[in-house]
Amino acid sequence: MLASVFLVTDENVMFRLITCLSMLLAAFASPSHAATPCAAAGTTDRSLTSESYTIASDTPGIDLYLRNKRPADLKTFSAQRTLLYVHGATYPSETAFDLVLDGMSWMDYIACHGWDVYLVDLRGYGRSTRPPEMAQPAEQNAPIVDTAVALRDVGSAVEHILARRKLERVNLLGWSWGTSIMATYAAANPDKVQRLVLYAPLWLRQTPSPIGSDGPLGAYRQVGRDQAHKRWLSGVPADKQADLIPEGWFEAWADATWATDPDSGKWNPPMLRAPNGVLKDVREYWAAQRPYYDPGAILAPTLLIYGEWDQDTPGYMAQTIFGLLENAPWKRLVAIGESTHTIIMERNRLQLFREVQLFLEETAPTTQ
Repeated sequence: MLASVFLVTDENVMFRLITCLSMLLAAFASPSHAATPCAAAGTTDRSLTSESYTIASDTPGIDLYLRNKRPADLKTFSAQRTLLYVHGATYPSETAFDLVLDGMSWMDYIACHGWDVYLVDLRGYGRSTRPPEMAQPAEQNAPIVDTAVALRDVGSAVEHILARRKLERVNLLGWSWGTSIMATYAAANPDKVQRLVLYAPLWLRQTPSPIGSDGPLGAYRQVGRDQAHKRWLSGVPADKQADLIPEGWFEAWADATWATDPDSGKWNPPMLRAPNGVLKDVREYWAAQRPYYDPGAILAPTLLIYGEWDQDTPGYMAQTIFGLLENAPWKRLVAIGESTHTIIMERNRLQLFREVQLFLEETAPTTQ
């Protein structure tokens, strides 16, 4: 091997070399040279098409925000590769499911595998219409947007997708409270659900709820960034907390999430408003040992997946639901180590992505 060493002693020449090198580095760090989402996902490098728009809900004056991502060259749509995602109790869909971290979002990851992927924000969340009660002091109205209302919004989104793509079924993915919404929908509409993914599923509580367990409930609640960060790390061993969330990821998520509430800047520190209907349901159903839905009525293949350190929906909830899925043609229970309720934005997130993708795409097992 030959090696050459050049010693530059002229300061002007050195400056020009450093300048040229800096320009080259900047050029390769520019968006035109950055890895595409599909390259980051480790799939065939392909362009994605993204559409964001609203559809009418079943309530006059209330519109629902949807986003669709799919490969730009995807021309044929199928129930097997179409999916709808819905969020949990506090934060909207877009800022977690489609938050680009390390080059890609979870939505990108699924789309890059050749899928037609949708997300929906329930009314009162994200970029969907906020009910008029949210413009008034919270204590002046009863909790809004409970699971019954959320089911109607998911139903509107499903019907839109089925009509748009001329399909009869769709895959459903819910996170946290979103799992009870999607599971209830699947139980009531077995003919419209291809497969069901319950990420951090909610069930009857044996432990105190980390949010809204006591006190009066108004129409909505307000959440600060510090409160969100503390809740995120709840249950994580002290010596593991520093490495759980990659540097800058929490800030990227919080900036995007609080920006979806046009009134967040009215308070110092900024506060995010979230409807309290889910907390009413937690008290009346999950904390009162009253199931909101019957897992035995679910007829779709079902995956339950959760994190080892999840305090919002601890693992015993998924384990209990798993045993009650008596009529699902096949089912799977997966626990991911060293992760919380928010695996989606943690260092082990690819384990979540891969396990869900495997379930969505694998051939149904056969009995022989």
